[in-house]
Amino acid sequence: MTYEPAPAEGSRRPNILFLMTDQHRTDTLGAYGASGGHTPHLDALAADGTRFDRFYTPTSICTPARASLLTGYAPFRHKLLANYERNVGYQEDLADGQFTFTAPLAEAGYRLGLIGKWHTGVRRVPADFGFEGPYLPGWHNPVTHPDYLAHLAEHGLPPYAIKDPVRTRLPGGGPGPMLAARLLQPVEATFEHYLATRAIELLHRWAREDSGRPFFLATHFFGPHLPYLLPDAYYDLVDPDTVELPLSLAETFEGKPPVQRNYSALWGHDSLSESEYRGLIAAYRGYVALIDFQIGRIRQAVTDLGLADSTAVIFTADHGEFTGSHRMHDKGPAMYEDVYRVPGLLRVPGAPGKVVRDEFATLTDITATILDLAGCDPAPAVDGRSLLPLVSGDAAPASWPREVIGEFHGHHFPYPQRMLREERFKVVVNPESVCELYDLVTDPHELRNAWDDPALRDARDRLVRRLYERLRERGDNFHHWMAAVLDIGGPAGDTSLGSFEPDRTPEGRDSHAPTP
Repeated sequence: MTYEPAPAEGSRRPNILFLMTDQHRTDTLGAYGASGGHTPHLDALAADGTRFDRFYTPTSICTPARASLLTGYAPFRHKLLANYERNVGYQEDLADGQFTFTAPLAEAGYRLGLIGKWHTGVRRVPADFGFEGPYLPGWHNPVTHPDYLAHLAEHGLPPYAIKDPVRTRLPGGGPGPMLAARLLQPVEATFEHYLATRAIELLHRWAREDSGRPFFLATHFFGPHLPYLLPDAYYDLVDPDTVELPLSLAETFEGKPPVQRNYSALWGHDSLSESEYRGLIAAYRGYVALIDFQIGRIRQAVTDLGLADSTAVIFTADHGEFTGSHRMHDKGPAMYEDVYRVPGLLRVPGAPGKVVRDEFATLTDITATILDLAGCDPAPAVDGRSLLPLVSGDAAPASWPREVIGEFHGHHFPYPQRMLREERFKVVVNPESVCELYDLVTDPHELRNAWDDPALRDARDRLVRRLYERLRERGDNFHHWMAAVLDIGGPAGDTSLGSFEPDRTPEGRDSHAPTP
């Protein structure tokens, strides 16, 4: 059956609480199999609603992923392709007139709030999209921001300071990026606690004003993005001796694109010992636990205000993180599950709990879901579809995709990639390098590039052809290059884009191009 969200009290539409983290591995949540019990609040959210086990980001870079969430458009379509801090010539803001989900929500009477990370352009700020809340720019906690400093002063809390930074060493001997450090502040002074406090304050202000309007409140945490800067209570929460190292730490890069080995060198992987890796992974999990506690505070405030039964809750992340997997940190031009698969949790008033779905879904589906929850048309989120038909636990619609597409355009330098992942196999096309094929049943850690395996040639060709067709359907011009460098069995399209090409329809459209 198609699920209809329960109406909020005093409103025809439910409130929406949207919670987001940055660079968050799925395997840190108890709901996804992590041990230790360090994410009780997120685990409770999963138990109260629906857990999506095959949830993916459209790209593993903050700004384009967040722009996809805001618009419901794949990155190639909204064209915000890289973080501005590492811009390599791409545009830095969404185009004027670009659809975002905030416009129809505002028209439907929603109050809009955003507390936390923006990172979705530099010229247009959250207020330009109708959000209340302080503008907090940047890729990591802006600890010199005036609003944060005012919060510390108001509560008599000490300023930001760290000790014992953990750094790698680069191949040339120079210092590598900082990966972690001890934060010389109590939990109440952390930026994460500050964000939760500001979100709770906004909830209480809206309740006092009692406008009768539904709300959409987003809280975007900057963590657990590295560096992991934590007070002792969370830095030491997980015993490093209990940490199991990722099996893909055994990566050799044999048969892989050379850029992956270069990224490993960029992050100074070879300078870290096994014990240091265990310590970093333990700190990362402590960071997740710190954020989980703050999420619990926000959800408790919703309950205390009597809004739990009229508020939908969504939790996800913009992308994942390597944290040592494949001998890398951060993210980059490597389309492994570690950085493309993210958590996806959804609680809708009136819907059953403990629902687990294994259909493929992505951040742009969240956009469509937000619109659907608000009673708005989800169709303008052109690369998404509402997840509401899945929260009942019934069978998915027959048209639900059985695959997911990922894309990458570069970070430190332009580097185009496309990925198609289905039930068993994943194909990654690197047009100027080694292409990749992974059998996720026999090789779940993606250590063996099976591109040249003759036993999997049929599967490889099928996925390549399917990716080519999907890109053409979408209008992603990457398909032209695929046809040029791979045996697609089809044309590269109208490579000249000229009207003099003989193979044209009377309407002047390339006869091989997909119908818009």
